[in-house]
Amino acid sequence: MTTKELDNKYIMHTYGRYDVALVSGSGVTAFDEDGRKYIDVSSGIGVNSLGYCNEGWVEAVTKQASTIQHMSNYFYSPQASALAEKLCKLTGMAKVCFGNSGAEANECAIKIARKYSFDKYGEGRNEIITLRNSFHGRTVTTLSATGQDVFHNFFFPFTEGFKYIEAGDMSVLENAVSGKTCAVMLELIQGEGGVNIMDMDYAKALFDFCAERDILVIVDEVQTGVGRTGKLFAFRNYGVKPDLVTAAKGLGGGLPIGACLCNDKLGGVMTPSTHGTTFGANPVVCAGANYVIDTVSKEDFLDEVEAKGAYLEGLLRKLPEVKNVRRMGLMVGIEIDGDAHDIAAKCVENGLLIITAKDVLRMLPPLTIKREELKEAVSILKSTLKECK
Repeated sequence: MTTKELDNKYIMHTYGRYDVALVSGSGVTAFDEDGRKYIDVSSGIGVNSLGYCNEGWVEAVTKQASTIQHMSNYFYSPQASALAEKLCKLTGMAKVCFGNSGAEANECAIKIARKYSFDKYGEGRNEIITLRNSFHGRTVTTLSATGQDVFHNFFFPFTEGFKYIEAGDMSVLENAVSGKTCAVMLELIQGEGGVNIMDMDYAKALFDFCAERDILVIVDEVQTGVGRTGKLFAFRNYGVKPDLVTAAKGLGGGLPIGACLCNDKLGGVMTPSTHGTTFGANPVVCAGANYVIDTVSKEDFLDEVEAKGAYLEGLLRKLPEVKNVRRMGLMVGIEIDGDAHDIAAKCVENGLLIITAKDVLRMLPPLTIKREELKEAVSILKSTLKECK
C-alpha cells in the first residue's frame, strides 16, 4: 500500500490533506516520496521556526535524546529549568508552566484565571470574554473559548463561562463586562481567524480598562510568539504586558511544547495537583526549545525577521491579483481574487507549500528564510495566480 492508502485506511480523517507525502527537508525546502522539491512557506503552521533540520537544533535535540529522553515531573530537569529562566527573563514574566501544545497552554491560562478569581473573590466570578474570529484550541474548553460559531457544534455540552464580543470598540467590551468577569482572552493577531491585526490604540485601552478592574488579560501567542512578528512576542509590538501569555508552535522548533507564562501576582496561584501533564517539560523537547530561544531572541535576528517580512510584503503587493497584505514580521495574510483554498492547492501542485486562513492565503515561513527563497516563493505564487484566473 502507498502512504496515502495506508493513511486513508488507518488514520481518522480529521484533516483535509494535500496530495503530498513529505519525507525529508532542509531549511525552507521539503521533498516528497518521489523526490520532488517544495518551497515551504507554511513551516508546519508556524512550527518549524528555524526551518527543517536546522543543524544546531538537530545537534541539541540529538545530544539530549542520547542523555535522558524523559523523566517524571516529580524530578527536576536542567533543560526545563534553563528554558523557564530564559522565557521569564526575556518576557518580564514570573513563572511558567510547560505542556505539549497551544491548546494545553491556553487551558492552563484559563484555569489560572479562574482560580485566581476564586481565591480572591470567591465563587461566581469566573466568566472569560473572548473575541469573535478567535481560535484558542480544539479541546472542549478551548473550543468553547474560541469565538467562532462554526466550532460550537457536535460536542455538546461545551464548557460554560465564555462570552464573545467584536474587537475594536471599547464600548462593546465595557458593556460586556459584569461582576462575573474574571478575564479577557485575546490574540493580538488572529491567525486562524484570517490574519486580523488588532488596532494598537484599542489594545492599550483594553489593557488599561482591565487593569483598573483586576480583570486578567490572557494573550494567546501560540502562533504569534517566538519571533514570528519581529519581536520575541507580539505584545512587545503593542507596548502592553499581559497577566498571562501562552506560547507553543515555533517554541520547540518542530517538537511539541506549550508554555503558559504568568506575572508576579499569579505566580503562586497554582499549587501541587491543581495542574499537570505527563509529557510537559520533556527534556528532549526543552533542549530543542532552548536552542530556538537562544537563536531567535537576539535583536539582530528579530530585526532581520521584520526586514524580510517587509521585503516579502513589497514583492506580494506588486502582484496584480493581490488586493491587500496583512502583515507583522513574517506573519502574512494575502487577500486575493479567487478561492484561497483552490489557489493554495494549486500552489502545492506547483511546488509551493502555502496555507489558508478563512478567505486569505497565509504565509508563516521559517524565520531563517533567505530573501532569494522568498523571491522564489512569490514567483511560484505569481505564476499560480495567473494560472487560476
